[in-house]
Amino acid sequence: MGRYLGSSCKHCRREAVKLMLKGIRCETAKCPIEKKQRNLAPGMHSWRRGRVSEYGVRLREKQKVKRYYGLLERQFSKTFHEAERAKGNTGETLLQLLERRFDNVVYKLNFAPSRKAARQLIAHGHMHINGHKVDISDYTTKIGDKITLKGSEKSLKRVKQQLESNPNFTTQSWLQLDREKPEATIVALPCRDDVQIPVEEQLVVEFCSR
Repeated sequence: MGRYLGSSCKHCRREAVKLMLKGIRCETAKCPIEKKQRNLAPGMHSWRRGRVSEYGVRLREKQKVKRYYGLLERQFSKTFHEAERAKGNTGETLLQLLERRFDNVVYKLNFAPSRKAARQLIAHGHMHINGHKVDISDYTTKIGDKITLKGSEKSLKRVKQQLESNPNFTTQSWLQLDREKPEATIVALPCRDDVQIPVEEQLVVEFCSR
């Protein structure tokens, strides 16, 4: 599977919003968004860019969502078409499907410092769902799924260190976390308020439906 190997901070600068691609580093003064001299879109002529077109506004909104969840274009298109076929509001369904991705769930349980680290944790076989190893990051979780660790000291140590590094972390209401074991259960589907990035999903739908 392909993956992005460029600078993560360029994505945040281009979208002019913190996408939390480097975990806790994004909360420090090292984040380019915090540095006024670098809080510009990447490229040598970023200061000369003029008014954004209607197409550009929708493109930027789609790119922001895609980069926030760490998807490539084909993965994002596949998820959008799945949301389009489902009943209900396409934009909200799209965000719900993205929130239910296995790598996003592992990140939101604070088992990993970022979604990129969560994908590595999953790919290396550290995470199980309902007692079975799942090494596919875009697996769509469902209500009742129980997320546990591989029964090894290395897996347990890695996740516990992450949990201890951020003791004030609050788990969202659709996830139930047991810090002692550690393990978690999905008790509900995520709602629109669980999305932690400012996004106008209707613009994303308009762009992808054109």
